[in-house]
Amino acid sequence: MIILIGSQKGGCGKSTICVNICSELACRKKDVVLVDSDRQGTASNWLSDRNSISKLPTVHSLQKFDNIRDTLIDLKKRYEYVVVDTAGRDSRELRTGMTSSDIMIVPFRPSQPDLDTLPRLTEIMTEAKDLNPKLRAVAILTLAPTNPVINETNEAKEYLKDFPELELMKTIIRDRKVYRDAMSEGKGVVEMDNLKAKKEIQSLVKELLLW
Repeated sequence: MIILIGSQKGGCGKSTICVNICSELACRKKDVVLVDSDRQGTASNWLSDRNSISKLPTVHSLQKFDNIRDTLIDLKKRYEYVVVDTAGRDSRELRTGMTSSDIMIVPFRPSQPDLDTLPRLTEIMTEAKDLNPKLRAVAILTLAPTNPVINETNEAKEYLKDFPELELMKTIIRDRKVYRDAMSEGKGVVEMDNLKAKKEIQSLVKELLLW
């Protein structure tokens, strides 16, 4: 399965979602490779830190830029899961990745600037599906407030109903410090001691494995 994480805007937790999916799959003893196609290199930096810790489950990795289609198709033959991190913008990596992926995950914050990117992104996805009809596009709310009194999450869910091209995942990733801590240590939150964050990522991966 090729899982592409992409968006039209940075700061939505895209790389965080990517590395945490990889760490959870690795903890489940799945054969997983992370493809970092974001020149910012956040995922690669995480992997570098992770590789210095010998006891953690292995996440294979490589960097690939520009046209990544053929690389992803080849990797799919050799790994159970190929997880791809792309830049937070319209890029060649994002577009070519869509043409070969099984699932595209679109992380977005419950904020108007993030929501404003959805119309253009759905246009790009529609074009990609002409070449890859099997592409399934899903959205996940990230960095959502932990305070239940704040209504931004429900408002974002309502807004997303206007975009039937994107299926909203049941899992919500909350704004928790442990995600930042885990990134700096080369770990996934499933390898930390925060049970709420751990359950979020396990729920996310469980949803993916059902497809």
